[in-house]
Amino acid sequence: MNKWSGGIMLLAVMLATPSLAQDKSFIRLTQPGRQNSSVTTARQFLVGSTCKGCSLYVNDELQKVYPTGAFAIEVELDEGNNPFEIKSLGPGGDSSSRTVSFSYHPPQEPVPVTSVNIAYIQTFPEGNLTVAPGDLIKFRVKAIPGGTITVGHHFKLTELPVSGSQTMPGIYQGTYTVQCSDPMITGGALPVVLQSGDQQIRRNTTYSFTLTDPQAQPVIGKTTGDAPFLKYGLGEDRLGGAKIGYLDTAVLLNITGKVGTDYRVKLAKNLNAYIPQDQVKLLPPGNFAPSSLSNSWRVWGDERFDYVTISFAQKLPYRTTQEIAPARIVLDVFGATANTNWVTQLENAKEIKNVYYEQVEDDVLRVHIELKHAQHWGYQVYYSGSALTVKVKRPPAKPGLAKLTIAVDAGHGGSNSGARGPTGVYEKEMTLAVAIQLQKALLAEGAKVLMTRVNDSYVDNNYRIVSYRDKDPDLLVSIHLNSAGDPIRVKGTSTFYKHIGFRPLSQHIYKHLLDLGLKEYGNIGSFNFALNSPTEYPNVLVETLFLSNPEDEMLILDPGFRKQLADKIVLGLKDFVAAGVAMQ
Repeated sequence: MNKWSGGIMLLAVMLATPSLAQDKSFIRLTQPGRQNSSVTTARQFLVGSTCKGCSLYVNDELQKVYPTGAFAIEVELDEGNNPFEIKSLGPGGDSSSRTVSFSYHPPQEPVPVTSVNIAYIQTFPEGNLTVAPGDLIKFRVKAIPGGTITVGHHFKLTELPVSGSQTMPGIYQGTYTVQCSDPMITGGALPVVLQSGDQQIRRNTTYSFTLTDPQAQPVIGKTTGDAPFLKYGLGEDRLGGAKIGYLDTAVLLNITGKVGTDYRVKLAKNLNAYIPQDQVKLLPPGNFAPSSLSNSWRVWGDERFDYVTISFAQKLPYRTTQEIAPARIVLDVFGATANTNWVTQLENAKEIKNVYYEQVEDDVLRVHIELKHAQHWGYQVYYSGSALTVKVKRPPAKPGLAKLTIAVDAGHGGSNSGARGPTGVYEKEMTLAVAIQLQKALLAEGAKVLMTRVNDSYVDNNYRIVSYRDKDPDLLVSIHLNSAGDPIRVKGTSTFYKHIGFRPLSQHIYKHLLDLGLKEYGNIGSFNFALNSPTEYPNVLVETLFLSNPEDEMLILDPGFRKQLADKIVLGLKDFVAAGVAMQ
């Protein structure tokens, strides 16, 4: 048996399991996840499944059961303990039951400290810091009102007055500016002293603070790994911090500080960024901060791509953005100063219309790459030696998907299960089912299809990015299912993009998905999802439905509906290609 047929058989078994007709009563709960739960909100949900022919009762009240056996029941809690008996009655008269309870206590209003004590100490940015003169450290301390708070023996915080949104006394704040040879920054935690009357309480900050020596050599690092990336700041969510973009390997960086596990990087006089420390190798002292004059430029093409090459003395950091109406690629090179007196442009460049530059700051060289056609089709930025190269993809020659290479990414897989539906089906199973159906539909159109996975295997997102960079698809579609804490009201379909030049792909697919009568959840941009990050090819994340919603789950469990989904995605892809070709 080959790997492909084995994957299909495994998928068939997985998809059959949650939807087998069952005559005997049972109760499978997916929410809540435990028998006894402590919660701070009154609205909660009982979500799960029973047999398709079963009747379901909660505290003796009959509940709706969907044709799949799924149920989603909203309950309103009273303060204290709230038990719920869930009972399933089978068509043959058999029964099963489960009891769950919620202990509900609303969040308590914050109260002032009433004894001579420090309740908490917060510092911002959070984490152990390596700071330089001029950096700002913010302190917030909650303690008994009316006292005096001193940090590091001499920096006094101010107790905020009670007014407006500040409803509680005893909150002390202050912003400290790091000094040269700062006596307060000693490489460890900082003492925080509360003086209240004749009593004194001393605590230490959670994090430590180290001062860089302004007389020392610059700290220079170079990027490592296959996909190092810069972040705008220190914000985080489930997708990580917002990314400026990816860099090539061995790009030089001027490191001026550290917050937790992120290095702070000085890109330009007025611009800092952050990079995870495991993506940087520090160089020995004595290296110069990255800077270079620009030398010769060349704009040219080969059989498949156009190129812009700019010679520098070092591998400098950069960022790119896409612009539309007109279509342009804007490249900022940090630490670069223009010394170019000509730009050679050859006639074999088919997609690049014009290239020019401006020195927008002393240490920022901005390159404008105008495209001949309105639709962006992708580009890659990398170094050949120390020559910075922008490789620009040309549009297809004609409409249709025949002879195009399309990547189909089935989200999650293996140990990464993703969301779970009321019947117990996992997102990883459904994304693979839709992806295989989409593969069939694309092959019927004459396209070449690259599959991230064809079975229940774990594939790291970073590997997906690097792998597709090498395989160079024309388009990428990543298949997922959404999930929400409210399994009753939240449902529908959505598409996501990051780069503005690729938005039309997500719009065309979204329009056709709505033709299925699905609820509109939105076309969402600037999305920080890994598979939306590449600039090399137009890409889209399709959150087909909400697996958490029983009605949406019922649709995705239907093989016929999965085929309709795949067909609509194909129509969106065809419309995108046709519109892009028509713009030529």
